[in-house]
Amino acid sequence: MTQSERNERQRLRPLPLLFEPSEAGADPEHFFDLESMDDPRELLARATELTQAFRAATDRSVEFQAMAAAQLADPRRFDRLTAADVAERAEWTEDYAKKMIEFGRSLLDASST
Repeated sequence: MTQSERNERQRLRPLPLLFEPSEAGADPEHFFDLESMDDPRELLARATELTQAFRAATDRSVEFQAMAAAQLADPRRFDRLTAADVAERAEWTEDYAKKMIEFGRSLLDASST
């Protein structure tokens, strides 16, 4: 298996993100127990897994943001929001909100077929 095939498999099945205990979150030096790893190979592997998991989580979150934005801006809704309203709620620029609304519409259209 090539490196790119391994990377693709890892991208498709990211490491599940586990929430840290509240006590650990209070320690600014604590981050998913990485600071306690002495073996640099193990540290690199775990940090890479976390990076991939965070990227996958970010991608999915952005898709859900876009779908929500599209739903809120749907002209069929009686309480429809404008792109400016969506931008304000999400702390985006209006131009970015317009792009996210369109992206969300494409995702919603794809999921309905």
